[in-house]
Amino acid sequence: MTAPIILRGGTIVDGTGASPRQADLRIEGAAVTGIGRLPQRPSEVEVNATGRLIMPGFIDAHSHADGQVFSPEVQLALLRQGVTTIVTGQDGVSYGPAHGAAAAWSASYFAGINGPLPQVWSDGVTWAELRRSLTGAVRVNTAHLLPHGTLRYQVAGLSPELDRSQRHGLMELVAQGLADGAVGLSTGLHYVPGLYADVDELSQIGGLLAEAGRPYVTHMRGYEDESVVGLGEVHQIAATSGVAVHVSHLHGPASLLTRLMDDAADDGVDLTFDSYPYLRGFSLLTIPLLPAELLTLAPGNLVDALSSPGTAGDVRRHWEASDYAAFDKATIANAPGFEAAEGLTLRAAAEQAGNELDSFAIELLRATGGAVTAVFEQPPTNSEADMRALLQHEGHLGGSDGIFVGGHPHPRARGTFARFLGHHVRELGDWTWTQAAEHLAARPAERFGLGNRGILREGAAADVLLIDPSRVTDRATYAEPTLLSEGIEDVWVGGEQVLHEGTLTAALPGRALTWDY
Repeated sequence: MTAPIILRGGTIVDGTGASPRQADLRIEGAAVTGIGRLPQRPSEVEVNATGRLIMPGFIDAHSHADGQVFSPEVQLALLRQGVTTIVTGQDGVSYGPAHGAAAAWSASYFAGINGPLPQVWSDGVTWAELRRSLTGAVRVNTAHLLPHGTLRYQVAGLSPELDRSQRHGLMELVAQGLADGAVGLSTGLHYVPGLYADVDELSQIGGLLAEAGRPYVTHMRGYEDESVVGLGEVHQIAATSGVAVHVSHLHGPASLLTRLMDDAADDGVDLTFDSYPYLRGFSLLTIPLLPAELLTLAPGNLVDALSSPGTAGDVRRHWEASDYAAFDKATIANAPGFEAAEGLTLRAAAEQAGNELDSFAIELLRATGGAVTAVFEQPPTNSEADMRALLQHEGHLGGSDGIFVGGHPHPRARGTFARFLGHHVRELGDWTWTQAAEHLAARPAERFGLGNRGILREGAAADVLLIDPSRVTDRATYAEPTLLSEGIEDVWVGGEQVLHEGTLTAALPGRALTWDY
């Protein structure tokens, strides 16, 4: 138990929607125990917060630090942005809860996104193991979504169809995961095996989620102009099952997206979404490069297919038909065995290697089993104005879609939340500081059932930030994506200081959170 702490003379932005006010804040144990003009008590530690904002710890509604969170460097990157809780298990593919084979498959398939399977989970990931391994080992909290694709793989592998027994087995896994405290369920409808799920299967799952009061979180089947398809399916699942829905990393023409979301709201759908303040995306390089029939293959089968001259010829013709559009618009982020290519476009990487473009690209995908990721230019249907309009929508939650794997990742992993504050609050005025606390802390805490987090009040969990409003800024760029943010240098999690003057402390109070706790 640490000594009680008073943050003295700061400006409280509490997440309730109230205007900022000058006040002190007391932390005792793991809780906030006082806000106002507080007298000094014997043995209390006083921290001078003059000129700084005191805000609730931010909650990243979409993170891929599932296994990377054990890394102190990743913890530092999160805390320097003010992120004290991450929501993992995204896009329907994560390590578990699942038995060893399903956990290993997910790690192989999403190796370039979630990273390798941590050794501590190599025999499979139960909820008990998840909590045991994280508690006392990390500085940030984690809240986990059930990964639909991983659970589906556990009962049926990559089979497109589920028989009655397999459907029943999937529902049992979902029900058990919810009983164990999962904060919702995620789908990845661009990825196998999630792309095989139809509205009936997803609505049945939605019914279980609705009964438990948890959200259905989805990487939709379509974005940008195809959002009519993606949001239309979301609307249908929610209307059929009554589940609350949360759309992952939403982007595209704001006028279209707003109309579709308003239509859903008019039909009684409870819909939120997360988005990040960048105009470039990030995903597996296979998504824009390969024809649909190859995207459904497991990594080992993809290696076999690309080793076939006939299939390689088909892929080359596929690229010719698309005029090699992705080859100059994708910057390689993570390429195991091809590290010299990281930070380069495919064309530049092929030239550097002295290889023909087609041959280099095929060998890159074959040798890595498709575990290559890249930063992509998004289509012109997504503009700066569209992105800013979505940030101001009442359904918006802050999410980074942060990926920490590879030598040249997207800067959003280390910059998103500081960019929200420095660029969109201080410079552009898209939010007030009051609204920032709602978008980045209070609303995600409510959506994911994170108990008494996201708001500063007596009795709340003491996840607390000190922010310099004149200095907070992101430094990570597309050219230098691993630079840390500045202006948030003192952070408490569970009442223990985990970041002091910008440096990690020895405290490890992070824990695996469950619904409503």
